[in-house]
Amino acid sequence: MKRKNQQQIKLLFEAMLVGLFSGLVVGLFRFGIKELSTLWLYLFHVAHSSAIWFIPIVLGLLLVGLIAGVFVKEYPHVGGSGIPEVKLQLAGNLTLKWWSTLWRKVIGGILVISTGLFLGPEGPSLQIGSTIGQGVGEMTKEKKTNARVLLATGAASGLSAAFGAPLSGALFVLEEVFHNFSPRVWLNALAGALVSDFVVSNLFGQRPALSLTYHRTFPIKSYYHLLILGLILGLFGHLYKLGLFKTKKLYAKINFLPSWLFGLIPLALLIPIAYFLPLITGPGNRLILALPKMITADSWKMILVLLFFFLLRIIFSIVSYDSGLPSGIFLPVLTMGALLGASYGLIMVHLNLLPANLVINLVIFSMAGFFAAVIRAPFTAIVLITEMVGSLLHLMPLAVVAIVALLVDQFLGGEPIYGTLARMMNKQTNVKPAKMSGKTDQLTIPVYEEGQLAGKKIAEIKWPEDTLINAIYRDGKYMIPSGKTVMKAGDSLVMTLDANRRGQVFSQVKKLQEVNYDG
Repeated sequence: MKRKNQQQIKLLFEAMLVGLFSGLVVGLFRFGIKELSTLWLYLFHVAHSSAIWFIPIVLGLLLVGLIAGVFVKEYPHVGGSGIPEVKLQLAGNLTLKWWSTLWRKVIGGILVISTGLFLGPEGPSLQIGSTIGQGVGEMTKEKKTNARVLLATGAASGLSAAFGAPLSGALFVLEEVFHNFSPRVWLNALAGALVSDFVVSNLFGQRPALSLTYHRTFPIKSYYHLLILGLILGLFGHLYKLGLFKTKKLYAKINFLPSWLFGLIPLALLIPIAYFLPLITGPGNRLILALPKMITADSWKMILVLLFFFLLRIIFSIVSYDSGLPSGIFLPVLTMGALLGASYGLIMVHLNLLPANLVINLVIFSMAGFFAAVIRAPFTAIVLITEMVGSLLHLMPLAVVAIVALLVDQFLGGEPIYGTLARMMNKQTNVKPAKMSGKTDQLTIPVYEEGQLAGKKIAEIKWPEDTLINAIYRDGKYMIPSGKTVMKAGDSLVMTLDANRRGQVFSQVKKLQEVNYDG
């Protein structure tokens, strides 16, 4: 027991080290994006006084597209947000070289996101942190189970540093990426997330990506607005995901450009948008922070402007993200939710169905609702918005909007975006059955209430070949099972297997459970 505690303390210190390095790198990542964004905004501003400035703009965007494209061509898993890759790594279905991924993701992400495309740094920050966690695990020669904990810790630390929200960073990794609320993973992920947040807030002086305040409690008598808003958010969240999946197929049909240069398409389309509408460019944090002032203009003209911004952002966000450039969609998703909430709120004010001072509430609630519908992580959505506004008084309306939006997406047959992208990626890699390595590994599987394992004896289940259930974690203690041991909902099964078969066994056990781990 003493030795085990020492190992856990050692792992905790390594997790904090991962948080430290993740905070440093993601802090520099955010700083680079901010500084280059200022340069791009300046170039588009001075282009109004002289058309000659379009020369450096076009050449600069072309250079960004070429550099990012070369990175993706050399190392395809640098493209996109990186969250599907982290999911596959934790499942044992993908192996990446951490340093090759890290430096390309940092440089490529800074170059791409700073241009003003409707893309965010949060997904890339998560992958940046995960690569740092992987690197620390390899350098300290941790066993595979601990190495995965450090990888998950890095993911939480990276997201925490990007958002300035450590609880949300840790919770998202558990809810949407790791799909396992293991106390050991939770403790280390939270420790790393807290350290990384401390680094970016104190060393770099960076505030949370969004910092909104509102002081009026949403009245119970007006909760019907939350139900209507949840329906709208769920519907548009579902349509947004359909657009992402369909546009990805359309990109695949393009034959006048190699796939690694698809990024030139959104970069070319960006020029008129950034020239005429600089406020709405970028991840969307500038636009969200401008909304409190914009919604004071109670007019149909402002409502039409907000709806136009929403449609433009939803379309161009899809075009930008599906090009495969290194980037994410977290902040763009929050921005679209905020715009929908503002539009709905102003319409209700105009119809005398809502006081004007409650529109800001709907803006904030809608961010959680749209996030829950698109990302399929409702707990993270609620906690993230709570951390951003710094108040626990609004948990109920946040939860109502998030749950209704999620239910609408589920009713329409929506799929979890990152889980779907991970499955598509896994099929494209066309992995052959792994040969036995002779090295053992562990896989921890939760037993779900609605799954097919709960209430059955271990001997009654046909387990994957060459696997052994050597422990069950129940009520805070490990127990050694036998064939007669009955599995209960809430148990965690600790399986021993060959290291090369982890991904295959994970997929087989998912089928045994008959539960979709991805939402």
